[in-house]
Amino acid sequence: MIKKLGFGCMRLPLLNRDDQASVDRETFNRLVDTFLEKGFNYFDTALSYHGFKSEAFVREALVKRHRRDEFLLATKLPPRMLKDKEDHERIFSEQLEKCGVEFFDYYLLHNIGVSAYQLACRYDSFGFVQRKKQEGRIGKVGISFHDTPELLDEILTAHPELDFVQLQINYIDWENPGIQSRRCYEVARKHRMPIIVMEPCKGGNLAVVPAPAEELMKSYNPDASIPSWAIRFAASLEGVIMVLSGMGTMEQLLDNTSYMTDFKPLCAEEYRIIDQVTGIINADTAVPCTTCQYCVDKCPKNIPIPNYFALYNSSKRAVTDNISSQFVYYLNLASNHGRAGDCIGCRKCEEVCPQHIEISKLMKDVSETFDNGPGLPTK
Repeated sequence: MIKKLGFGCMRLPLLNRDDQASVDRETFNRLVDTFLEKGFNYFDTALSYHGFKSEAFVREALVKRHRRDEFLLATKLPPRMLKDKEDHERIFSEQLEKCGVEFFDYYLLHNIGVSAYQLACRYDSFGFVQRKKQEGRIGKVGISFHDTPELLDEILTAHPELDFVQLQINYIDWENPGIQSRRCYEVARKHRMPIIVMEPCKGGNLAVVPAPAEELMKSYNPDASIPSWAIRFAASLEGVIMVLSGMGTMEQLLDNTSYMTDFKPLCAEEYRIIDQVTGIINADTAVPCTTCQYCVDKCPKNIPIPNYFALYNSSKRAVTDNISSQFVYYLNLASNHGRAGDCIGCRKCEEVCPQHIEISKLMKDVSETFDNGPGLPTK
């Protein structure tokens, strides 16, 4: 039986935090070895991680140093990189070479949102990965998804041949209107689609929580680490087959493997505490938006104001400098809506806002945070 903890290779240990290519190979080797020794074997990377070098780092630390039957390897193809159908074969072949393998156990179409899905359909990415599966070059095919539950339902309805879906799920995003973890999870369950969870600790931001929240957790179980609550929350969900965690230190790896070796789902009291913790974290919000949606109908620029506020609040609550997941959701929303920077200050939204929020003023702050984000094309 495969254990539910996977090693995420998006945040490998670095010698220089400002240089994504400066992976500490010695530390990474030790982490890989220990992870396997503890009985875990799932590794998740992608073409674009660590400046397009993560796959090569995985080859050196994992593939070259361990038997192929000792591990499961997943990587991803981003449809946004495609210019024509022929690009599939070229990219896939390069990935096999970079990773030093003959096949991938799990292979995903990466960061599927509105625009990426359109490209995947245009270039028949779904057909390509199925052909590679038939050739024995891919074991299981899936998508990593960052968009609305409605789009996920559309995709899973159109592509029942998929073997799994990878979703961002954590307790702080469970009801977040910008990410909608719960509703996306429910869509996947409706389609009986196995789920792999990414960002269970929200890029490390649920590894450190406000003092009152930590006190609640520690009073219940003094020996449980703060991150363990987040990872166990995701792993406790029915239908979840794997939870990915980026482990950059031996301390993190030993902690994660300690409670995931003989995994026990959350009990009712632990869920109650997580609800309280979520309330404490959410109380520290930059914008008191209740997502009533009244403002949306009045916006002449089709700006999804509540969604952007939810992502902005998440970025302001971040206890690390990693808010990349919020950028991803912003990018996907901005692909078929107005950006925050498109606000013309007409204030029609403010006329109907029950919370009397100065939306036009705050949109400038949201724009400053997200409109120059990584991967966001300029108009």
